[in-house]
Order: sequence, then C-alpha cells, then structure tokens
Amino acid sequence: MWSGPRNLSTAMMYAFSSRGDCAVVDEPFYAAYLDRTALDHPLRREILASQPSDPDEVIGQLLGSIPGENPHYYQKHMCQHMLPGIDRSWLTQVRNVFLIRHPARVVASFSAKYEKPQPDDLGFRQQAELFEQVQSSGGAPIVLDSADIRDDPRRMLRLLCETLGLDWRESMLHWPKGGHPDDGVWASHWYGAVHRSTGFAGAEGEIPALDKEYAALSETLMPYYDALYGHRLA
Repeated sequence: MWSGPRNLSTAMMYAFSSRGDCAVVDEPFYAAYLDRTALDHPLRREILASQPSDPDEVIGQLLGSIPGENPHYYQKHMCQHMLPGIDRSWLTQVRNVFLIRHPARVVASFSAKYEKPQPDDLGFRQQAELFEQVQSSGGAPIVLDSADIRDDPRRMLRLLCETLGLDWRESMLHWPKGGHPDDGVWASHWYGAVHRSTGFAGAEGEIPALDKEYAALSETLMPYYDALYGHRLA
C-alpha cells in the first residue's frame, strides 16, 4: 500500500490486521530514508534504532517468510521513502495499491505536525512515479481515494478485497482502541487520532481553506493527485 503521510494509511493497516489472516508492517523503509536524507524528523534517533537502515535488507524481509505464517502480508509504505538508488525491481513480486488523498487535506493535516513541509515531504510526485513504474512493467496498480473509503468503508474495502482476490471480512471495519503491536516507534507523534478510534472516521467535510503558502503547495501537488484519481476504484 503506497501513500503519502496523513492519508488514512494507518487505519487501512489496522483494517487488514483485523482480518485475522494478514501480517502487517509499518513503514519499513523509514530508517533507510532518514539515514540517507539526514532529515530531522520527530523521534529520528528512535526510528534509526528500530529498523534496518540498509534498504536491501528491508527488501529481503519484505519478500521473505510472512510473519506469523499468515497467508497475506500488508505492507504500509510511504512513497517518499523510496529514494533514488533504492532498488524498485521487487515491486513486480507484490500487488501494488496506491492510496491517494486531496493535497489540501494532506497539507492541512501534515503541517499541523511538521513545520513548513516541502513538496517531496508529502510523496505525491513519488507516488505518481511509482504508479507509472508498476504500470509500465505490466502490473495492474490499484488506486483508492481515502475520501471514498471514509464515505463508505464497507463498500470500498469489499471492492478492494474483490479486486485483490481476497474474501471479504466484516472484521476489517473495526479494531481495538489504543494502537497496534506493529506500530512504528513514531506512532506516539503521528497516530493519536487513530489510536483513539475503533473504526473508520465518517465522511470528510469541505476541502480546507489554506493560507497563501500552503495553498500554493497544494496547487503544486494537484497534477500528481489528478493523474491517479482517474484510475481509482469507485
């Protein structure tokens, strides 16, 4: 599952974990990303200590035995973590789903937690790039818009399961409050709302109004969002 930050990605990870037949992993390339960029993200030291920073080691784990001997493995990835030089050929060995969200909503949410984000912090360009790579290699990338999921999670998750060839499980709509054992160590900074939840939040309201700087950032990202929006499941 490829998304940017603040994009329903953690809730989707919880939903798949709730199936009972699916292992999950939370942003396994985060340490590699921080190691290569030297970005000063919240909990940077803890993140680097919690995961391998060698992307080839991460890829080996992702393609190896599924934890807990489960038949399915949900891998939550941030598109911006796939920096140039990190091998992407392994994408042909997995099913790739792209989770999108309107840039204005992402900018409003992310900027509340991280000061002055730049375009590449939000993953839209990288998401479009990854989508094109999967498509050009003969894959069949699946696109979901988080707004559609929030509007009707049962219908959209059933549709996703059908597209993936998975049986539908009603348990995907609910999870225990308080977080997940496989949350990354960064959860304390980013996952407050989903930790307080037991299921998907209701439909989103109007597109948020942004100040001039952030409105310009959202406009910069819109072409990447629009490019994938036309491919979404609906």
